[in-house]
Amino acid sequence: MRQASTILSFQSRGRGLVEITREVTDWTDAQGLDSGLLTLFCRHTSASLLIQENAARAVRTDLEAFFDRIAPEDPNAYEHDDEGPDDMPAHLRTALTGVQLSIPLIDGRLALGTWQGVYLFEHRRRPHTRQIALHLIGE
Repeated sequence: MRQASTILSFQSRGRGLVEITREVTDWTDAQGLDSGLLTLFCRHTSASLLIQENAARAVRTDLEAFFDRIAPEDPNAYEHDDEGPDDMPAHLRTALTGVQLSIPLIDGRLALGTWQGVYLFEHRRRPHTRQIALHLIGE
């Protein structure tokens, strides 16, 4: 059994989904394992990780609009606003989506479906550099 780990950094442009599939796949491929499990962990409380459709842009647009409705920026709705009015809604969105993913590695490839991509979901309005920890275990 072998293990490998790294931390990848990604720049967001502000609120929205950033596809990171290629970078994650490239790193995983470089490890040379045939089977195992890849774990991804977002090291932030105002950004999250998703596996979502990567073919139709409308899916990402609709997801972003949905989260705007269920966790709106409303200065009267939240006590916590240490970093501005988008701070608490970002934490709520992260709590609803999660910061960790696990993807099986089968025959040397991540077992993502045909239209699935891995996304960093930035929940803050301004751009951020986000770190994603990757850990691969297998043979």
